[in-house]
Amino acid sequence: MRIVIAPQGFKGSLGPWEAARAIQQGTNKVFPNAETVLIPVADGGNGTLEVLVGEDYGSYLHTQVSGPLDEKILAPWGIMNDRNTVVIESAQACGLTLLSTKLRDPLKTTSRGVGELIKSVIEMGYRNIVLGVGGTATNDGGVGMAQALGIRFFDKYGQDLPSGGGSVIGLKSIDFSGLDPRVAESEITVALDVLNPLCGPEGAAKVYGPQKGADPTSIGVLEKGLERLSTVIDQTYGIDIGDFPGAGAGGGLGAGLKVFLGARCEPGGQL
Repeated sequence: MRIVIAPQGFKGSLGPWEAARAIQQGTNKVFPNAETVLIPVADGGNGTLEVLVGEDYGSYLHTQVSGPLDEKILAPWGIMNDRNTVVIESAQACGLTLLSTKLRDPLKTTSRGVGELIKSVIEMGYRNIVLGVGGTATNDGGVGMAQALGIRFFDKYGQDLPSGGGSVIGLKSIDFSGLDPRVAESEITVALDVLNPLCGPEGAAKVYGPQKGADPTSIGVLEKGLERLSTVIDQTYGIDIGDFPGAGAGGGLGAGLKVFLGARCEPGGQL
């Protein structure tokens, strides 16, 4: 008998490989003569990095980046066995599991560390990136990520927006001119763990804001911020992200990666 064991990770407790081995131990007790094959899976959320890079055939590196509250952290990323494709898991830079419950506040958290990881890998010469967006503690529409790569976001006074999803409501204009030119040379594929739109009753703030620490008042601020981001993008660049499936993934990081970096977005399980 051959038994294929293919779990996802258990958020906040076991990674996909740990879960697979735990299931394997139980299986071996019941079916001691069975052959077990471990093929853990992921969908763009937690565990995507270790599933794609693996335990034996890829390699892992670490880069110091800004964490979800702008604190310095050491975030892992990996190179697949083709030695050409880099895997970045957003949750390793700005994930929920990096913060205790009392510190979770999407008005303050930023996706800047994701942009810093992207910048780091392109500085090392890599141009093929697979990026999972699930499991983040953020709701800033990818603004922090884009700021780390040179895009500037201004308020009505011409000042740069500060970090955090709560500042996006004050967005007046966007300047793409400082974007790192190496981004255009790169192929970035985004693994979407959900297909929620950016705004509305099924959008990032209203559906996922509560698990990231947002109360009803904060959810209203975050929702208006993402609406403002969508409006400015549409008015300035003629890009309508309102109905894009997956724009709300990662607290709007899906939208930010697509619009600001020209990334290709796909359902993570399928990818």
